[in-house]
Amino acid sequence: MAMTLRLEPEDEEALALLAKTHGVSKQEATVRAIREAAARSVREDKVRHLSATARDRYSDLLERLGQ
Repeated sequence: MAMTLRLEPEDEEALALLAKTHGVSKQEATVRAIREAAARSVREDKVRHLSATARDRYSDLLERLGQ
């Protein structure tokens, strides 16, 4: 599926710099950035879930350690 991406001039410059730094096209830099952001978001959600689970599981111990 094709898509047109409209960027502000400063974002266009940032994308060009990112592409040049990594030695790839602007299209490839865009795809990589999207994939990295998606993976980071999934990891953060997973860490958040695991942290909440651990806090629930060890709430008594954490409370005693906090005293």
